[in-house]
Amino acid sequence: MKNSKWLRILAAIFAFTLVATACGSSGSDDNGGSDTSNDDSDGGDSDGDDDGGDTVELTQDGGRLAAVIERGTLICGGNDTLPGFGIVDDAGEFSGFDIDFCRVVAAGVLGDADAVEFVPLTADARFTALQSGEIDLLIRNTTWTATRDGQEGANFLFTTFYDGQGLMVPASTGFTTLEDLADASICVLSGTTTELNLNSVFSARGIPFNPVVFEDNNALRPAYEEGQCEAWTSDASQLAAFKSSIEGEGGDEQFIMAEIISKEPLGPVVVDGDTEWAQAVNWSVMATVQAWEFGLDSGNIGSYSGDDPNILNFIGQDGFDPGIGLPADFAVQVVSQVGNYEEIYNTHIIPIGLQLAGTPNDLWTNGGLMYVPPYR
Repeated sequence: MKNSKWLRILAAIFAFTLVATACGSSGSDDNGGSDTSNDDSDGGDSDGDDDGGDTVELTQDGGRLAAVIERGTLICGGNDTLPGFGIVDDAGEFSGFDIDFCRVVAAGVLGDADAVEFVPLTADARFTALQSGEIDLLIRNTTWTATRDGQEGANFLFTTFYDGQGLMVPASTGFTTLEDLADASICVLSGTTTELNLNSVFSARGIPFNPVVFEDNNALRPAYEEGQCEAWTSDASQLAAFKSSIEGEGGDEQFIMAEIISKEPLGPVVVDGDTEWAQAVNWSVMATVQAWEFGLDSGNIGSYSGDDPNILNFIGQDGFDPGIGLPADFAVQVVSQVGNYEEIYNTHIIPIGLQLAGTPNDLWTNGGLMYVPPYR
């Protein structure tokens, strides 16, 4: 009996504590339950009521997915100086592999691949823009690393491009190995894993060198072509793009060394703490690979008339809803408006001289690493 009495007393105290806690909660955390770790204040200078800032406002009813849908536009941070991946033409139009994956997410979430506002970012500024809420999504040839995963408030999603760091020199130098670059000046972008890899690999091999650091490729490329650096180090895909561009514009013949000195998995990045938004981005992106595996492309996905239950799930014809926050026909919108992975690759990467077949970016059934979870 005594135990029962004490249990009743303790239960009453516990209930009173819960009521008091609920009544004492302020509105300071009322940003939507799924959104508490996805703070969009820029450096704490905003009280959350300022509509004139550069941050992306979140709705009271949800996280970034709800905010993007309500706004009707995706704000995507990208590159504007990298041929093949992110470039701006004379008319101010963005294009490239990464740019198309911004468009993929807009098509999946909003049903409109053109509902994107592109924000050009330097390597140094990209994570600040993500953390502050200036952008919804970062797709800017950004390498997934443990430190970035743990210290940048970043959530790295499906890898869209498997790359590795290389070095390029004018063919006239005759340099073919890293050891040939002893005491050489090497161009590199600041704020990148490229800079860190260069230091660690050359130091480990005891090769002295002189780093020449630039903020972006608009400054780096002319410096390299003018001879301020004897070598240029970057992701191999970037070097291939600039080799093609330099030679195509009548510049000196370039040589990309065979040795790859790092692993560089590149893909979309969202801010930590918003699982719903991460899922929506991830499945939109992965739909391009799944469509490729199914043999669906921009020309035929809208006219599929077969009875494969997996494909029917994928294109939303049987009422299937896995609860990932996307419309039933999101994959149809993605692929019909932008293309499957192979189409996107062929459009932007093949022209800079990088083949798809037999590379890690090939489909898993062809020996590559492009493999996505089943949509069921």
